[in-house]
Amino acid sequence: MSDYLTYVWRPVTGGRHAFPIAATKIPASDQVVAFCGAEANAAELHGRSEVDWIREDTCINCWHSLTIRPCP
Repeated sequence: MSDYLTYVWRPVTGGRHAFPIAATKIPASDQVVAFCGAEANAAELHGRSEVDWIREDTCINCWHSLTIRPCP
């Protein structure tokens, strides 16, 4: 099991998706891809509020993708 994060959940437009941790380091103007295949502007991964978390539903496809991944 890894001592480091390998993914991060972020509430972006259209749902709360899981992204590879590397997506948080991508320039704000670039696109990032969630584990389910959903695309978002990298800027959406930063500065989210608690209200954003409440408003967006968890993406069940991301959830399933992560549950079938082997631990690093």
